Amino acid sequence: MNAKDNLFEIIKANASQKELNWIETKATGSLQSLQTAFVATPRFICKTPINTSEKLNGVDFKSWTLDKLVRAYFLVSLSDSDKEVYTKTLNTLFETAENNEAVALISSLAFLENPETWLLRATDAVRTNIGVVFDAIAFENPYPQKYFSELAWNQLVLKCIFNDKPIDRILGLDERANKELATSISNLAHERWAAGRSIPPQAWRLVVKYLEETIFEDIKRLFDSENQKDQIAAALVCKYTEFEIAKSKLEIHLDLKDKTKDLTWSSLEC
Repeated sequence: MNAKDNLFEIIKANASQKELNWIETKATGSLQSLQTAFVATPRFICKTPINTSEKLNGVDFKSWTLDKLVRAYFLVSLSDSDKEVYTKTLNTLFETAENNEAVALISSLAFLENPETWLLRATDAVRTNIGVVFDAIAFENPYPQKYFSELAWNQLVLKCIFNDKPIDRILGLDERANKELATSISNLAHERWAAGRSIPPQAWRLVVKYLEETIFEDIKRLFDSENQKDQIAAALVCKYTEFEIAKSKLEIHLDLKDKTKDLTWSSLEC
């Protein structure tokens, strides 16, 4: 089955018959009817959480609601036979969207035809000051991992760190770690420390593959921190890195080494 059919199967398992009747009527309508239905969805579809373990195109629906899923279904129901009209229609939806509509659009990027076409819309979501829209691109969304440049990716991750958001919800976080990002995290830490502040300890997971003498000085500072989560972050870095000096450092802190047996980076998000 294609994405449209798969989405409808999930909808059928979660919607009432009355809701299904409305959805089916609108999904077979004109382009304008689909646009109108996308906007009107909350008036006819409830906001109950989706109950499914299925993933489509890398999207996990565990945090989705039914109205959001129905909106995604209407988006994939848009005909792309005329590329110009299809693109114009979606751009209109993006430009006129209120917050919940914008969330549905950004969350559905992986289902759209020619998803790379919507890269600018995705990076705009990174720059927004609207929290729910930013979260829609940052968390449980496969689009950034697949389509973002290194620069755009780093901006997304650093914005999460800067705002103390849970980076473990970013798909591809470890796979897309890079040297420039590791350096930026070290630089941010130095700025924060100079101001008497700190960065979220889980951010240090992104330096593991790029640990060298300069950043290792930061890790040693974490070991001396009064914050236990900083200490655990330092131990986890030394546990997972291939930088041999760091591995030997962990042997000095046997209490922390023992703690890391039962802890992961996600543990630091709690």
